[in-house]
Amino acid sequence: MTDEHIDLVSDPVDLINDPETEPNEDQHESESLSELEQLRIDLDEAKNRSLRALADLENFRARTNRQAAEERKYANLDLMRELLSVWDNIGRALEAVDKTHHLESLVEGVQLVYQQFLDILTRFHCEKIDAKYKAFDPNFHASVAKIPNNEHPVNTVIEEVQTGFRLFDRVVRPSQVVLSAGKSTSTSDSKQPSSDVQPE
Repeated sequence: MTDEHIDLVSDPVDLINDPETEPNEDQHESESLSELEQLRIDLDEAKNRSLRALADLENFRARTNRQAAEERKYANLDLMRELLSVWDNIGRALEAVDKTHHLESLVEGVQLVYQQFLDILTRFHCEKIDAKYKAFDPNFHASVAKIPNNEHPVNTVIEEVQTGFRLFDRVVRPSQVVLSAGKSTSTSDSKQPSSDVQPE
Protein backbone atom coordinates (compact mmCIF):
# COMPACT_ATOMS: atom_id res chain seq x y z
CA MET A 1 0.00 0.00 0.00
CA THR A 2 2.74 2.39 0.89
CA ASP A 3 4.64 1.76 -2.36
CA GLU A 4 1.59 2.36 -4.45
CA HIS A 5 0.89 5.60 -2.63
CA ILE A 6 4.43 6.78 -3.23
CA ASP A 7 4.09 6.02 -6.91
CA LEU A 8 0.85 7.90 -7.11
CA VAL A 9 2.36 10.96 -5.49
CA SER A 10 5.45 10.85 -7.64
CA ASP A 11 3.47 10.69 -10.88
CA PRO A 12 2.00 14.20 -10.60
CA VAL A 13 5.36 15.60 -9.69
CA ASP A 14 6.82 14.04 -12.77
CA LEU A 15 4.03 15.47 -14.87
CA ILE A 16 4.66 18.96 -13.56
CA ASN A 17 8.35 18.73 -14.26
CA ASP A 18 7.78 17.14 -17.67
CA PRO A 19 9.51 19.31 -20.28
CA GLU A 20 6.60 18.75 -22.68
CA THR A 21 4.36 20.79 -20.41
CA GLU A 22 6.81 23.76 -20.31
CA PRO A 23 7.14 26.39 -23.09
CA ASN A 24 9.06 24.75 -25.92
CA GLU A 25 12.13 26.75 -27.12
CA ASP A 26 12.12 24.90 -30.41
CA GLN A 27 8.54 26.00 -30.98
CA HIS A 28 9.52 29.66 -30.40
CA GLU A 29 12.39 29.30 -32.83
CA SER A 30 10.15 27.73 -35.44
CA GLU A 31 7.64 30.55 -35.01
CA SER A 32 10.43 33.13 -35.40
CA LEU A 33 11.70 31.33 -38.49
CA SER A 34 8.23 31.26 -40.00
CA GLU A 35 7.82 35.02 -39.39
CA LEU A 36 11.23 35.67 -40.98
CA GLU A 37 10.32 33.47 -43.91
CA GLN A 38 7.05 35.38 -44.34
CA LEU A 39 8.97 38.65 -44.31
CA ARG A 40 11.28 37.30 -46.99
CA ILE A 41 8.32 36.24 -49.08
CA ASP A 42 6.72 39.68 -48.66
CA LEU A 43 9.99 41.34 -49.62
CA ASP A 44 10.31 39.18 -52.74
CA GLU A 45 6.76 40.03 -53.74
CA ALA A 46 7.44 43.73 -53.22
CA LYS A 47 10.58 43.46 -55.38
CA ASN A 48 8.62 41.69 -58.10
CA ARG A 49 5.90 44.35 -58.01
CA SER A 50 8.55 47.06 -58.24
CA LEU A 51 10.22 45.35 -61.21
CA ARG A 52 6.87 44.96 -62.97
CA ALA A 53 6.08 48.63 -62.36
CA LEU A 54 9.47 49.66 -63.80
CA ALA A 55 8.91 47.43 -66.83
CA ASP A 56 5.46 48.95 -67.38
CA LEU A 57 6.95 52.44 -67.12
CA GLU A 58 9.66 51.64 -69.68
CA ASN A 59 7.06 50.17 -72.03
CA PHE A 60 4.93 53.31 -71.62
CA ARG A 61 7.90 55.55 -72.38
CA ALA A 62 8.83 53.53 -75.46
CA ARG A 63 5.23 53.59 -76.70
CA THR A 64 4.96 57.35 -76.10
CA ASN A 65 8.24 57.99 -77.94
CA ARG A 66 7.05 55.91 -80.90
CA GLN A 67 3.77 57.81 -81.04
CA ALA A 68 5.55 61.17 -80.83
CA ALA A 69 7.94 60.13 -83.62
CA GLU A 70 4.98 59.09 -85.78
CA GLU A 71 3.22 62.39 -85.16
CA ARG A 72 6.35 64.36 -86.06
CA LYS A 73 6.88 62.26 -89.16
CA TYR A 74 3.39 62.88 -90.53
CA ALA A 75 2.71 66.30 -88.97
CA ASN A 76 2.68 68.02 -92.39
CA LEU A 77 0.41 65.49 -94.08
CA ASP A 78 -2.58 67.86 -94.23
CA LEU A 79 -0.38 70.68 -95.55
CA MET A 80 1.04 68.45 -98.26
CA ARG A 81 -2.46 67.48 -99.38
CA GLU A 82 -3.38 71.16 -99.68
CA LEU A 83 -0.19 72.00 -101.59
CA LEU A 84 -0.88 69.25 -104.11
CA SER A 85 -3.92 71.21 -105.27
CA VAL A 86 -1.60 74.14 -105.97
CA TRP A 87 0.64 71.84 -107.97
CA ASP A 88 -2.40 70.63 -109.95
CA ASN A 89 -3.44 74.17 -110.79
CA ILE A 90 0.06 75.14 -111.94
CA GLY A 91 -0.02 72.16 -114.28
CA ARG A 92 -3.42 73.16 -115.64
CA ALA A 93 -2.19 76.73 -116.26
CA LEU A 94 0.82 75.45 -118.20
CA GLU A 95 -1.37 73.11 -120.27
CA ALA A 96 -3.70 76.01 -121.09
CA VAL A 97 -0.76 78.07 -122.36
CA ASP A 98 0.42 75.18 -124.53
CA LYS A 99 -3.01 74.93 -126.10
CA THR A 100 -3.88 78.60 -126.51
CA HIS A 101 -0.41 80.22 -126.62
CA HIS A 102 -1.89 83.21 -124.79
CA LEU A 103 0.33 84.72 -122.13
CA GLU A 104 -2.66 86.47 -120.61
CA SER A 105 -4.15 83.14 -119.59
CA LEU A 106 -0.83 82.11 -118.04
CA VAL A 107 -0.63 85.34 -116.04
CA GLU A 108 -4.20 84.92 -114.88
CA GLY A 109 -3.56 81.31 -113.91
CA VAL A 110 -0.41 82.19 -111.97
CA GLN A 111 -2.27 84.92 -110.11
CA LEU A 112 -4.99 82.47 -109.10
CA VAL A 113 -2.42 79.91 -107.94
CA TYR A 114 -0.54 82.59 -106.02
CA GLN A 115 -3.68 83.58 -104.14
CA GLN A 116 -4.58 79.95 -103.53
CA PHE A 117 -1.14 79.34 -102.08
CA LEU A 118 -1.46 82.31 -99.73
CA ASP A 119 -4.88 81.09 -98.61
CA ILE A 120 -3.44 77.68 -97.77
CA LEU A 121 -0.64 79.24 -95.74
CA THR A 122 -3.17 81.35 -93.86
CA ARG A 123 -5.30 78.31 -93.03
CA PHE A 124 -2.22 76.71 -91.51
CA HIS A 125 -1.52 79.92 -89.52
CA CYS A 126 1.53 80.83 -91.60
CA GLU A 127 1.21 84.52 -92.42
CA LYS A 128 3.30 87.20 -94.07
CA ILE A 129 5.29 89.54 -91.85
CA ASP A 130 4.22 93.13 -92.36
CA ALA A 131 7.51 94.93 -92.96
CA LYS A 132 7.30 97.79 -95.47
CA TYR A 133 7.43 101.27 -93.91
CA LYS A 134 7.69 99.73 -90.47
CA ALA A 135 10.47 100.43 -87.99
CA PHE A 136 13.24 97.86 -88.22
CA ASP A 137 12.71 94.96 -85.81
CA PRO A 138 15.56 92.40 -85.64
CA ASN A 139 13.07 89.81 -84.40
CA PHE A 140 11.23 89.89 -87.74
CA HIS A 141 13.53 91.67 -90.22
CA ALA A 142 16.99 91.05 -91.66
CA SER A 143 18.67 94.14 -93.13
CA VAL A 144 20.46 93.63 -96.45
CA ALA A 145 21.21 97.31 -97.23
CA LYS A 146 20.88 100.83 -95.93
CA ILE A 147 20.45 103.74 -98.31
CA PRO A 148 19.77 107.48 -97.90
CA ASN A 149 16.12 108.42 -97.99
CA ASN A 150 14.57 111.84 -97.50
CA GLU A 151 11.02 110.61 -96.88
CA HIS A 152 11.46 108.13 -94.02
CA PRO A 153 13.36 108.21 -90.73
CA VAL A 154 16.52 106.23 -90.09
CA ASN A 155 16.02 102.44 -89.79
CA THR A 156 12.63 102.47 -91.46
CA VAL A 157 11.99 99.63 -93.93
CA ILE A 158 11.69 101.27 -97.34
CA GLU A 159 11.91 98.13 -99.49
CA GLU A 160 11.18 94.45 -98.98
CA VAL A 161 13.59 92.24 -100.91
CA GLN A 162 12.12 88.95 -99.69
CA THR A 163 8.84 88.47 -97.84
CA GLY A 164 9.09 87.00 -94.36
CA PHE A 165 6.63 84.57 -92.79
CA ARG A 166 5.76 83.49 -89.27
CA LEU A 167 3.92 80.47 -87.94
CA PHE A 168 1.74 81.65 -85.06
CA ASP A 169 4.27 83.70 -83.05
CA ARG A 170 7.42 81.97 -84.36
CA VAL A 171 9.36 83.34 -87.32
CA VAL A 172 9.65 80.87 -90.21
CA ARG A 173 11.98 83.22 -92.02
CA PRO A 174 12.62 86.94 -91.47
CA SER A 175 11.84 89.57 -94.07
CA GLN A 176 14.93 90.71 -95.97
CA VAL A 177 14.66 94.47 -96.08
CA VAL A 178 16.37 97.67 -97.17
CA LEU A 179 16.49 100.39 -94.53
CA SER A 180 16.48 104.14 -94.70
CA ALA A 181 19.74 105.80 -93.71
CA GLY A 182 17.99 109.14 -93.23
CA LYS A 183 18.25 112.36 -95.21
CA SER A 184 20.97 112.62 -97.77
CA THR A 185 23.42 115.46 -97.25
CA SER A 186 25.11 115.06 -100.64
CA THR A 187 22.06 116.22 -102.61
CA SER A 188 21.71 119.45 -100.66
CA ASP A 189 25.42 120.15 -100.95
CA SER A 190 25.38 119.63 -104.70
CA LYS A 191 22.77 122.34 -105.13
CA GLN A 192 24.97 124.96 -103.48
CA PRO A 193 27.46 126.69 -105.82
CA SER A 194 31.05 126.00 -105.01
CA SER A 195 32.86 128.96 -103.48
CA ASP A 196 36.02 127.82 -105.19
CA VAL A 197 34.61 128.52 -108.63
CA GLN A 198 35.80 131.86 -109.89
CA PRO A 199 33.74 133.91 -112.37
CA GLU A 200 35.19 134.30 -115.80
